[in-house]
Amino acid sequence: MTRKHPDDLATSARRVALLVFPEFQILDLAGPLAVLDAATHLAAERGWPAAYEISIVAATKGAVSAAGPVVVQATHGFTSRLRGLDTFIVVGGDGVQHAARDARLVGYVRQQARKVRRVASVCTGAFILAAAGLLDHKRAATHWAYTDKLAELFRDTEVDREAIYVTDGAVHTSAGVTAGIDLTLSFVESDFGRELALAVARHLVVPLHRAGGQAQLSVQLQSQVSDRDALQVVRAFVLDHITADLSVAVLAQRAGMSPRNFARVFRTQLGMTPASFVVRTRLEVARRLLEQTTHGMDQIAQASGLGSTRSLQRAFVRALGMTPEDYRASRRKR
Repeated sequence: MTRKHPDDLATSARRVALLVFPEFQILDLAGPLAVLDAATHLAAERGWPAAYEISIVAATKGAVSAAGPVVVQATHGFTSRLRGLDTFIVVGGDGVQHAARDARLVGYVRQQARKVRRVASVCTGAFILAAAGLLDHKRAATHWAYTDKLAELFRDTEVDREAIYVTDGAVHTSAGVTAGIDLTLSFVESDFGRELALAVARHLVVPLHRAGGQAQLSVQLQSQVSDRDALQVVRAFVLDHITADLSVAVLAQRAGMSPRNFARVFRTQLGMTPASFVVRTRLEVARRLLEQTTHGMDQIAQASGLGSTRSLQRAFVRALGMTPEDYRASRRKR
């Protein structure tokens, strides 16, 4: 997505509310909050209009205990008036099964969903959206450990067992914990453009959001098992320079190693060659562009660093057994 000029942005902050309940997962709240807060501060530094205004909602205003020794202050209760709400996000956590059986809470979620532009869940928060009927006849994601249970309890929901997040109309669902960061980064990019989303990702030291349709255990997650700082530097360089020369010689120089030693260490640490890592990362970028844009194949091949339509076609057939055109069509049918 291209940069949006400040004149094209909203003149007032988009209002976002996050719903919590007893025994919620603190990271399900903290991840989206960090993204929204960073977007707001970084937009202000650029002299842009306000980005987001954030509220935390619970049954009653005041202290809410998360899972573990953490207490969060809800700024609003169910009886509070939230005017002009744009986005409503439901978190997950250990207390989600009780919350999904709370008729008042579920009714509140259903009511808010009718008023907002988009409603979303993080991790097992999908169970609450499903209990409110918001996932009926829709595709949805949740933490990989709970996909079977979500499918069993809510048979009218098409559970995507691999995606890190799913968008189906105005309803957005994400997989476990940190996938909420990916989903919220996608909101920032949609609302304010890629430049701000990239600035937020860099500020939080995370990749610019992974494509929603990619597997929860993606090449980026696999690469993070490395405990070598130099390889983490290389990984970040690949993500930020996907269209650049990413040959072994270039990456080895970034890591401060000889090409031969770099290739050996890389394969030992990450279980794949540097060339394979680059191709797979470029493939994930191409998948995101196919899912989220209408760009032609030449443009996607260039933007993902794969270079040519022929290379794009070859990479998709080798990795996924289908052409990029077929992949785009398959994602849009879901």
